[in-house]
Amino acid sequence: MRIIGGEYRSRRFEVPANFKLRPTTDFAKENLFNVLNNLIDFEETSALDLFSGTGSISLELASRGCKEVISVEKENAHYNFISKCVKVLNAPIIPLKGDALKYLSSLNGPQFDLIFADPPYDLKELEQIPALVFDNHRLKPGGMFILEHSSKNNFKSHPYFMQQREYGSVNFTFFLLPEQS
Repeated sequence: MRIIGGEYRSRRFEVPANFKLRPTTDFAKENLFNVLNNLIDFEETSALDLFSGTGSISLELASRGCKEVISVEKENAHYNFISKCVKVLNAPIIPLKGDALKYLSSLNGPQFDLIFADPPYDLKELEQIPALVFDNHRLKPGGMFILEHSSKNNFKSHPYFMQQREYGSVNFTFFLLPEQS
């Protein structure tokens, strides 16, 4: 796994071969962050990375200057890997071992400027994740939620839909919570 931009650019971490996950490709990740560079100020951003896997997105966010990143992963080996990477880099990431859906559903949870979720594409609750984010008020006004998913999912009718980007088999849907007036 390679960090593609920011302070930790070009740092690599060897992902154990026995990990059963589908990490975001470098191609998709690079394009995602090219889009984000034009939409947010990383240094003013608090972020939540759900279904973190290897922590690749969390590490990119921290590398680009996010003031706080919370990384939620339930698989013990993946959580330990993320924790090791955070320690090596002394990155401003708080790894949490837990279920991302339960984390979103917990009462009185913190709000974030940016939430990224990369659930397993076959997760039966995948279609419900936007509702969990918005109904539980996890975004600050003006905040952005990005959901990675396969091409079989379509969120264009969601009231906070902003745009969808496709990079090979990876789809990112961007949602924007309007500023309160």
